[in-house]
Amino acid sequence: MRQALIVWGGWEGHEPEAGARVVKAMLEEEGFDVRVENTTAVFADPAIAELSLIVPIYTMSKLTKVEEANLTKAVENGVGLGGYHGGMGDAFRESPEYQFVCGGQWVAHPGNIIDYHVNVVRRDDPIMQGIGDFPYRSEQYYMHVDPSNEVLATTTFSGEHAPWIDGVVMPVVWKRRHGKGRVFYSSLGHAASEFQVPQMHTILRRGLVWAAR
Repeated sequence: MRQALIVWGGWEGHEPEAGARVVKAMLEEEGFDVRVENTTAVFADPAIAELSLIVPIYTMSKLTKVEEANLTKAVENGVGLGGYHGGMGDAFRESPEYQFVCGGQWVAHPGNIIDYHVNVVRRDDPIMQGIGDFPYRSEQYYMHVDPSNEVLATTTFSGEHAPWIDGVVMPVVWKRRHGKGRVFYSSLGHAASEFQVPQMHTILRRGLVWAAR
């Protein structure tokens, strides 16, 4: 049985504990044995190198150098990493090594909670199969992103809340490799209630399964 680790914590505004419960149930339905922790100390455990998948749900906060090194090494050697919104894409702001693994870092969400559209750009990818463009209401993440990401979905900024980014096309969902590890990220999911949006839930579920070895 594949082993998955969910680590939740950090800024409570992203409802990390509630998100961890949803993701745990999601992975268990996919046949994973899931362990849940609420401290980054677990990242220092050499045993994480044997996992199939790690899911950080940990906005902001900090990693120790040992935690950072052990986590990034685990992914480089083949452990999958997957997550969503700020729980993965705005975790550990002071850790560029972690951001190198993730392929991006949050920098802004102009207008805060707004209506926007998600555009699927890789309809042939199994993660996006059967999913067309869809409206979404949440924070529209503006991110600094790695050009090596394989982008699956994007969003376009209107410029209403930040005129200088009018027309900017920003990745929303991507997958990538980091060493031997697979990495998946979706910027959707500010609140746990967003798991009720079928497209958001399906994309994340498929992406996490893809990332797991």
